[in-house]
Amino acid sequence: MTIVYIIIGLILLLLLLAGFVSRELNYEKSILIKSPIKKVWKYTNSLTALDKWSPWNDKDPNMKKTLIGIDGTVGAEQFWVSNVKNVGEGSQKISNIVEPTLFETKLNFIKPFKSFANGYVKLLDRGEETEAAWGFKSKMPYPMNLVKLFMNFEKSMDAEFSKGLNKLKELCEK
Repeated sequence: MTIVYIIIGLILLLLLLAGFVSRELNYEKSILIKSPIKKVWKYTNSLTALDKWSPWNDKDPNMKKTLIGIDGTVGAEQFWVSNVKNVGEGSQKISNIVEPTLFETKLNFIKPFKSFANGYVKLLDRGEETEAAWGFKSKMPYPMNLVKLFMNFEKSMDAEFSKGLNKLKELCEK
């Protein structure tokens, strides 16, 4: 019976601890591209443009995608379905466009985990160069936010975001 009380006590302690861990999950990575902002904007101003350098497309070339609306305009939405676990299923809807500096989307992940995020690409004009920042803002549900104590989300996201941004850089510098 003592083991049961210890297990219950540990569970209660973890739930209490989760109340003190931030639910915010924000990530951003940037790269300097040797191209003018108008050229970089062509690769960041629509869902189809994002697809050209998205690292998740490489994970599943057979991913099924459906686009609803007029791509490159607020309200256009792309749905994807993949049998690859880390790609999963979900949608991305354009929520805001400020040409040529900001492209924002709302991400709705269905599989492998249900979650929501606000994604963005920000461009800063540096004359003959452009700084491109790619990121997202999200909230983790309680008590799943406790996972933040045991997992380095920045490290897990860094490889994919670096791969995508390097591909964007390569496309823009051609």
